[in-house]
Amino acid sequence: MKEDIRYWIWLSRIEGLNPKVLNDLIKKYKHPKTLWDKTKEELIQEGMKEAYANKITDSKYRVGLDRYLEYMKSNNIGIINIYDENYPDKLRKIYDPPIVMYVKGNKEILNKKGMAIVGCRLCTKYGEAQAKKLAYNLSMNNINVISGLARGIDSHAHNGCLMSSGKTIAVVGCGLDRVYPEENKGLFNQIINQGGAIISEYVIGTKPLARNFPRRNRIISGLSDGVIVVEAREKSGTLITVDFALEQGKDVYAVPGNIDNPNAYGTNDLIKQGAKVITNIEDIEF
Repeated sequence: MKEDIRYWIWLSRIEGLNPKVLNDLIKKYKHPKTLWDKTKEELIQEGMKEAYANKITDSKYRVGLDRYLEYMKSNNIGIINIYDENYPDKLRKIYDPPIVMYVKGNKEILNKKGMAIVGCRLCTKYGEAQAKKLAYNLSMNNINVISGLARGIDSHAHNGCLMSSGKTIAVVGCGLDRVYPEENKGLFNQIINQGGAIISEYVIGTKPLARNFPRRNRIISGLSDGVIVVEAREKSGTLITVDFALEQGKDVYAVPGNIDNPNAYGTNDLIKQGAKVITNIEDIEF
């Protein structure tokens, strides 16, 4: 088992291989160890681009794997690969599912019914109140709340769920050896302690780089049965999650806001484009 995990960690730490490439590799070679055993020349002969073959056979990604295993064991971080029975069914069905997910906390909730709540980092008091209320009421109805642990609406959604003693899932854009933003360390720990989960497709040691978060958003929507947008500016990063949700065939809900408030420009525009208005959880269609 330890050896098996090692190969998945190795493949997930190779830089420059996007989720679609990784999925194509797994479909072709079935298991990372098959790739591990190939030479650069063999990979190229089998049709792989030389740039990818160079990365896969680069020795720097093959050293230090025991350190990952030891850190994960001592910090209760698990790993689920795309073949694992605990891998979320909803996520497996998206266009480019992560081939592995690192998990801290309760992996059993990943296959439960859940709604994503996303929105502005610099939210208003109105947005805060709505995120908490919706998350609280969803949780009270045994629906898990999924968000991204960011400042603003994400944090308030997680907190609203926790207020009802519910379970929430945070999808992060860095390795599980760090908390981003740092101010959410208490929230991070509370999610774990209350039976929730923190998950990431990024290997231990990955920094919270800006480019990681749009990619993270497809997992937030992919895990969910629908996406609720509480506040979003006209060109908000939140709308990336909405785009993924629509691609994945998920329902999108938007909380209406004051037409003069810039934080409502995005949500009100979503409503004009056909998003479903939500003022309470009775508006959600399951």
